[in-house]
Amino acid sequence: MRPSDYVRLLLLAAIWGASFLFMRVAAPVLGALPTAFFRVLLGAIGLLVILAVLKTQHDFQGKLKATMVLGVINSGIPFLMYSMAAMLLPAGYSAILNATTPLMGVLIGSMFFNDTLTPKKAAGVFIGLLGITLLTTTGPMTFTTTVVMGALACLVATSCYGAAGFLTRQWIADKGGLDAKLVAFGSQVGATVFLAPFFAISTTVNPPASWGDSTVWLSLAAVGFICTACAYILYFRLIADIGPVRSLTVTFLIPPFGVLWGVMFLDEHLSTGHLYGGGLICLAVWFVLSKSKPKPVQAAQDSPAAT
Repeated sequence: MRPSDYVRLLLLAAIWGASFLFMRVAAPVLGALPTAFFRVLLGAIGLLVILAVLKTQHDFQGKLKATMVLGVINSGIPFLMYSMAAMLLPAGYSAILNATTPLMGVLIGSMFFNDTLTPKKAAGVFIGLLGITLLTTTGPMTFTTTVVMGALACLVATSCYGAAGFLTRQWIADKGGLDAKLVAFGSQVGATVFLAPFFAISTTVNPPASWGDSTVWLSLAAVGFICTACAYILYFRLIADIGPVRSLTVTFLIPPFGVLWGVMFLDEHLSTGHLYGGGLICLAVWFVLSKSKPKPVQAAQDSPAAT
């Protein structure tokens, strides 16, 4: 990897780590549903502007419906879950729990997509569960039903991410592929369409007590335009340049940034729970993402004779 690749990887981790900070600012004021809706709406608008600037043709090759459904699974539901978690947990907690995405991918792949669960991956899942337990029981927050509900919301989000990876391969990649920018845009449109009626009903029946101030809306703009639209483009560009496996190492880097931003801007507190729980989760992710050793080559006497 080139030095510029490392810089972009760190930048992406810093951006995605900041998304938990911005949601932590907006969600307690507006509520989970408005926060999630405005995030996907602004993300879709941002991606539309990027497509226009890059003069990308909107040719979905018959896959628009698939990308929109993916958006519900990969953005609509997860963003709603993280917005709910932002009302219950510190930003650092959500950022660390976000690192369980590969672990959920392993479990979902083995249960529903005939993906092999190797001993190494199984060990990673077990270590990850230990890390989640440590984080939620020894962190700076008291172990309560609120903490458990927030953690479960994060795990529902990462489960959606895990499933979306396999569905993207089935619905998009295995059928000729599609420009990554169009996949990102179509997914945000799908998430917006999915959340719009729920947002309309909730604001009619039970509108937020306050629509917030400039800080809240600047946070929404940042999480929509920067942490969603721009981050998607940066991530897909990294995949093209350094490959998907190396790009997934961003998962290791998001938790430190998420915790750092929470400490710097929200006065959140560090604890041994962050260190040990987050460390175990990162170790688990390494187990899942690292390649297994190749099988040993058979002895010479078992090989075909040379000619």
